[in-house]
Formats: sequence, structure tokens, C-alpha cells
Amino acid sequence: MAFFDRFKGKKKEKNDELVQQNEIQEEEQESEAGEALDNDSPEAISEVELPMEESQNRSGFFDKFKIKKKDADEQDAVPEESQNSDEKPGTDSPPKVKLGFFEKLKNGLSKTRQNINEKIEILVKSSKKLDEDFWEGLEEILIQSDVGVNTSVELVENIRKEAKKQKINDSSEVVALIRDEIKKLLDHGDAPINFPPEKPAVILVVGVNGTGKTTSIAKLAYKFKQEQRKVMLAAADTFRAAAIDQLQIWADRVGVDIIKHQEGSDPGAVVYDAINAARARQADVLIIDTAGRLQNKTNLMKEIGKVRNIIGREMPGAPHEVLLVLDATTGQNAISQARHFEEVTGVTGLILTKLDGTAKGGIVLAIVKELNIPVKLVGIGEGLEDLRDFSPQIFAEALFAEEEEES
Repeated sequence: MAFFDRFKGKKKEKNDELVQQNEIQEEEQESEAGEALDNDSPEAISEVELPMEESQNRSGFFDKFKIKKKDADEQDAVPEESQNSDEKPGTDSPPKVKLGFFEKLKNGLSKTRQNINEKIEILVKSSKKLDEDFWEGLEEILIQSDVGVNTSVELVENIRKEAKKQKINDSSEVVALIRDEIKKLLDHGDAPINFPPEKPAVILVVGVNGTGKTTSIAKLAYKFKQEQRKVMLAAADTFRAAAIDQLQIWADRVGVDIIKHQEGSDPGAVVYDAINAARARQADVLIIDTAGRLQNKTNLMKEIGKVRNIIGREMPGAPHEVLLVLDATTGQNAISQARHFEEVTGVTGLILTKLDGTAKGGIVLAIVKELNIPVKLVGIGEGLEDLRDFSPQIFAEALFAEEEEES
């Protein structure tokens, strides 16, 4: 938000003596900045509220024990990395300590960790024996944490078998088994971005409005540039007002080239020009932005399929990646989005945004198990450097990391 605010000019009062040209210029500047803030910002709201799975309304174990715990998503706690965001330059405050990936992910998963771990602790204290109430309660905890019904049922069944195999009867001894099974589920190996021998690597980025798609593209461009790769952007979102200008702002900030046409032009024409320009300029990576669209809008989904076909025609074998941007805070709705986009565009990987500060991080387990689409990148903050390669091992370790005691 702070970045786009710098581009937001204050509207001056009308003055009859001003020439008409200055009045038009002021209106255009205000309109562009307003659109940039209204779309793809952290506060952006999705166009529709999609229905949640019926499983989210389940009640059982915790109703019996009358556990009254607010959902972590309703808390107004600010992620640790953003608490100091309003520090003013020139103060004598000590410099910030730059956190590593594990520490940032650990901090970002704090709500998810509390949502799962604390409920498991309550369950263990309430049910000393491994009876049906215990297994039902464990299944409910996982479902409420957006792990998904199918994944939750399978996890619990595997834990029950392992407990029986090891002749475990005390519920407190099952905690280690729960963690081990979740780690096993996630441990499918890393899935790095595919870079073909022939340049450029073409990456098509798709997603629903409000997921952070455009900012993810900027972070991805920054990541590749830090890896000493020459990056180009293609502004193929010609539908949304100010989308082209917004991507241009990000391109300028990151320091990469951008290919764009006029608003309302054919996205396929933009892609055609971008591929040829990327070849001529010997770019290593071409990242193509597309119009955000709802997965239930058939015509719009067909249009993005057309763009994909044009890419394949101009460069056989491309796109080398189709990355779907999903908002982790939407929980099970992310599964529905992924399924629809995969059918039309052949999604090869996921970018999971807003993972920091959500209690719904369990959605990662459901995605890995139910979709068989790898999570390739995760967003753990608002900075350009906060889009990182996803590591199942690091995620599992961060999810079950011990909370540090305050001194």
C-alpha cells in the first residue's frame, strides 16, 4: 500500500484559470493511482464470496467439551514483520534484524500452529484414552484447520494404524505420530521452477481477482533478477482498468522491461509481441500477466485458454510453467479455484500468497494431497523478497516449531 500511495497525487480544487490540459492530467493521475490501490492490494476483496464446503460447519467433539476459542482469523493481531512498518526514518531505533526464511515462515504460521497444536493439546488432556471420541476429535481439528475432509480422514486412519502397530494406548503419545504423518504427507520433494534449455522460459500467471496476482508477478521478477536472470513482463491483462499501469509501476520498481498495448486490446496480440521481443532481447524469463477472472465464468476461462494456445503456437513447448496464484486465507475455496483453472490452463504449479498471518495454513496439506499440483512458491510477507521457493520439509518444521518463551 505504501508504495502505491507515493503515486497517488492529491486532487487540487478546481480553478477556472487553469487550462483544460492540466485538469485532464490531474484526473488521469488520480484515476490510475486509485485503481492500483483498489486491485490486488492486501486489502482487496474477491468479486464473489464462494460457498465453503459443508464440512466447515461440522460440530462435534468441541461442542461436547464446550471449548470456546475464537478462530484465529478473527483476531486482529499484526504479523511480526509488519509491526515495525510505521517506523520513521531518522529515529534512533535499533536496526531491524533480517529474519531467515525459516524464522519468517515460523512467524507467519503462528496462527495456523496455534489453531492446530493448541486444539490437539486440549484434545489430549480431555481424552486420555485412544477411544472413538479421541479419533473423532482429531479428525475435526484437522478439518477445522482447512486440511480438508478427505485428507483429514486419511491422516487419522494412518495415525490409528501406526498407533496400533506400536501398541500405543495413551493419547499423549500420539502427538509425535500426528506430526510424523503430516511431515510424510508434505514430503513429496521440492518442485523448482522449470527452466528449459532454450530461452526464454515462458511463465503464464493466472488467478482470481484479489489473490495478489500482480504483486506476486513483481516479486517473482525480483527473485529471478536477484538470480542474475534477465526478466521481461507482458501486460496481457488488458481488461481491468489500470492493470497495465500498475504492472508498469512494478516493472519500473524492480527494474525490468515490459511489453504492453492499449487498454482493451487483444491479450493474444500482447503475448505474440512479448514472445518475439523476449527472443530479440535475449531474455531469460518472460512472465505473462493475465486478467484476473472467476473460475465459474466460462467465457473468460476460454479466453485464457486461447492465450495459452497462442503461446504454444509461437514457441513450441511453452508455456513452461502455468502458475496459479491462490490466497491462503480463502481456505477450501482455493481447492475449487485450482480444479477449475487446472482444467482450462493445465496448471503446473501454485503460488500460495498471504500465508503469513492466516489460521488456514492447513490448506497446504489439502492442496498437496487432493490436487497433486505442487506448491512452488509461498508468500510470507509484503516485501519484494518475501516470495520464496516452497520446501515441504521447512514448512513441516515451521508448523510444529516450539514457541519461544518471552523473557
